[in-house]
Amino acid sequence: MSDPQENTHIDSVGTYVKILLALLVATGVTTAVARVDLGGFSVVVALGIASAKMVLVALFFMHIRHSTKLTRLVVLGGLLWLAILLLLTMTDFASRGILGVPGK
Repeated sequence: MSDPQENTHIDSVGTYVKILLALLVATGVTTAVARVDLGGFSVVVALGIASAKMVLVALFFMHIRHSTKLTRLVVLGGLLWLAILLLLTMTDFASRGILGVPGK
């Protein structure tokens, strides 16, 4: 039988510190962008930074990059489901007011 600790991967403290600093910098950039008026583009920038932070947390702190293919498939399925829900929400939001009369 194989030892369960054979497949474990431990990152160095330096890696975690680098990722922490990257997350803190991204948080600072998000705060700075929030103070600048970019119009409708500010939401896109904020979501882009949030997505980058989400990827860093998932890959390094949740150890997705060293996980099995099944775990990666489950994460991909969750992200696909999130994309479907966001797409449906955006189509509902974009189609409001087409008829001009509420409720019809």
